[in-house]
Amino acid sequence: MNSAIKPNYVLRAAIAVVGAFVVFLGLNVGLGGIQTLGWQGGSAPFVAVIDSTVFAIRDNHIRFIGGVWLALGLLMLAGSVRLHQLRSVLVALTAMMFVGGLARISAGSPALMLSADLAPSLVFELIVAPLLGLWIWRAERAA
Repeated sequence: MNSAIKPNYVLRAAIAVVGAFVVFLGLNVGLGGIQTLGWQGGSAPFVAVIDSTVFAIRDNHIRFIGGVWLALGLLMLAGSVRLHQLRSVLVALTAMMFVGGLARISAGSPALMLSADLAPSLVFELIVAPLLGLWIWRAERAA
């Protein structure tokens, strides 16, 4: 096997782990809507529906976003297998995660962003995802 195209198993494993976690989150929201399926813990009710029609519309939009997140995770899983063919797609996906993290900041609540409930996601989106994208990009250049 040519060493220039030798598979990077650690990178592939990292992409697969991230992809599997994103698939998990995408299914939780895509199938559960605003209230999710509860796979991330916490079963306390947090939504009071005042207008069922408006709620159904917004819930449907959230399910769509969950489905997009699911698709992103599935592409990452595919990329862990077909790294050479999907490198540029994987870099784009990590950039999308970074942009999503930036969008979280628009909530304008530093206390919320630094809470134990959101800080891990924010750290992943603003630090880990770009580093993963850089790793993938560098692996592409090395190949």
